[in-house]
Amino acid sequence: MPRQRDPLVVGGVIGDVLEPFERSINLRVTYNSSNNSNGREITNGCELRPSQVVNQPRVDIGGDDLRTFYTLVMVDPDAPSPSDPSLREYLHWLVTDIPATTGASFGQEVVYYESPRPSVGIHRFVLVLFRQLGRQTVYAPGWRQNFNTRDFAELYNLGVPVAAIYFNCQRETGSGGRRR
Repeated sequence: MPRQRDPLVVGGVIGDVLEPFERSINLRVTYNSSNNSNGREITNGCELRPSQVVNQPRVDIGGDDLRTFYTLVMVDPDAPSPSDPSLREYLHWLVTDIPATTGASFGQEVVYYESPRPSVGIHRFVLVLFRQLGRQTVYAPGWRQNFNTRDFAELYNLGVPVAAIYFNCQRETGSGGRRR
């Protein structure tokens, strides 16, 4: 796909969160909501409401070698607001040691899933997958705000991503008041 038409480029994910890379593995992310047992598979740039992303998604990873492990990072580069992303990148989820051909539930959850709850503007939520060199110990950062996916990948020698996907999310409209 030409770089200028890549949805990660169009959506600003390449630049704000990641350097350009070539996808080399399948990454499938599905959110199940209480009223939809089939779930909603994420496509780049799709729109989801906070009520649809309360529970952690099902993440399926491709590959063919069970001895290969992956790290999944989920961040919000638009926190606390797209016009002033002073907390960029806010870490929502971190899972390591995910075996190929399985999903995030088979990995080691280092930072527990925190559901997106944007209060101002439309936020991008980016899920990035890295291939690990082998099983490794990854430490949870001391805080979720101002996480840096590039620095994290460098620190743990993860190299460039093998897949990434993002969705948009904004505050529920017509909720009848403040949501907690």
